[in-house]
Amino acid sequence: MTDSFGFCGIRRVPPPSNEPVKAYAPGSPERAELKSRLRAMAGERIEIPLVIGGRQVRSGDLGKAVMPHDHAHVLADWHKAGKEQVAQAIEAAAAARREWASWPWRIAWRFS
Repeated sequence: MTDSFGFCGIRRVPPPSNEPVKAYAPGSPERAELKSRLRAMAGERIEIPLVIGGRQVRSGDLGKAVMPHDHAHVLADWHKAGKEQVAQAIEAAAAARREWASWPWRIAWRFS
């Protein structure tokens, strides 16, 4: 049997392509850039909504995301899912499955 791309046989998955590996050695530009961004992020406090069916959902029941090394420093407030949001997520996943199941293999593997 062939799929919509006319292929029948063993699939050949292309090799993964990774981003460049950086050393972050003392004095390096990548280390300076990283430290600068970490300082900037430490001054931000963001809100993280739930994402259900591609939509942002705010439950109003918030948790706090803190710095791992400084628990007094809050980086973000995230919305906790309650029973209603869990039910919505299950429904959205079941609906999405119908579409995903119809995708040709060559498209579907890119999103897994």
